[in-house]
Amino acid sequence: MAKKDTKKNSTQEEVTQEAETKVEETKEPTEEEKLQAQLSEANDKFLRTLAEYDNYRKRSQKEKEQAYGDSKAAVLSEFLPVLDNFDRAANNKEASLEDYQKGIDMIFTQFNDIFKKLGVEAFGEKGEDFDPNFHQAVMHIDDENEKDNVIVDVFTKGYKMGDRILRPAIVKVAN
Repeated sequence: MAKKDTKKNSTQEEVTQEAETKVEETKEPTEEEKLQAQLSEANDKFLRTLAEYDNYRKRSQKEKEQAYGDSKAAVLSEFLPVLDNFDRAANNKEASLEDYQKGIDMIFTQFNDIFKKLGVEAFGEKGEDFDPNFHQAVMHIDDENEKDNVIVDVFTKGYKMGDRILRPAIVKVAN
């Protein structure tokens, strides 16, 4: 009978241990475990956000480069007909001087039309007031017939697109 009691006691101990294990499993997590879970979740969110930002940065850079290339191609494609006309003029050796001059004038007009279409304006005309923000004075003259700070000669026209100066006008100014 002692063997039976020993067997019975060991079975009861196993059942008791299983019950205690189940109670521990269903027990509420400790404060430390809760904080550890929150930290782990916050760390995961941080890493995901960091990865999303890195992907956004790379995508933005790629889009910027593509937009730059697309805009450059669009502008250059506008000038291809002008280049074709210059090529035709250069290869037309039999043309008279008047016809050649007429062709060059037409190409110049075509070129200016493209500039207007792209929003580019020429500036720097004789008689305008000198403005160092738009003009670059390379010569000064003393002329009693001209007002001070007036452009008396234009060596190179200036060009602007909106408020952006593409090239200042190179001018001679009266003092």
